[in-house]
Amino acid sequence: MSRIGKLPVNLPDKVSVELLPGNVVKVKGPLGELSQKVDADITVTVEDNTIKFTRPSDLPRHRSMHGLYRALVNNMVVGVSEGYTVKQELVGVGYRVDVQGQLLTFALGYSHDIQLLLPEEVKAEAAQVKKGENPVLILKSSDKQLIGQVAAKIRSLRKPEPYKGKGIRFVGEQLRRKAGKTASAK
Repeated sequence: MSRIGKLPVNLPDKVSVELLPGNVVKVKGPLGELSQKVDADITVTVEDNTIKFTRPSDLPRHRSMHGLYRALVNNMVVGVSEGYTVKQELVGVGYRVDVQGQLLTFALGYSHDIQLLLPEEVKAEAAQVKKGENPVLILKSSDKQLIGQVAAKIRSLRKPEPYKGKGIRFVGEQLRRKAGKTASAK
C-alpha cells in the first residue's frame, strides 16, 4: 500500500466535503471552497469526518494516483481551514514592491517598473520594513497550487544571482554563493 495514500484525511470543524458525480471532490470551509476531479480508478469515501482513498490494484499507475489524489485533497482541506502563506524578500538596492489591490508594481533595477496582476484567489500585502531591511511581500491563498505558481512567477522576474545574492527569494531560502574573480588563487 502507498504510505501516503492509505492515510485518511481528517476533516477539521467547519469543513465539509461533497462527492459530486464524475468523481469530483468539493471541499468547503471558512476560507472558501475548492474542488478536484479524482481519477476514475480511485475510490473516495467519506465517513466519520475522514476521507479515505482506495485503489483497485497494485499497478504502478494506480499506486501513483493513490498518493497523488490523497495529497491534493489534503492540501485542499488545509487550504480552506487554515490557508497558505508565502513570504518573499526583495534583496537589492532600490528594490521595492507596491500593492494596490490585485496589482503589484515592482522596481527591480530595470529601466522600467514591472506590473503583475494577481488572480482573485491570491491576496498580497507588502510588509512594513525599517531602514536597512529588505522589503517583504506576503502572499495568502487557500489554493496551494495557485499560490505556488504565483510565487514562482514573481521569483522569475528577478532570480537571485549567485555572486551578490540580489534578486527575489523566499524568506529563509539558502543560496549557493560563488566567489568572484578576485578570490581566485594562483
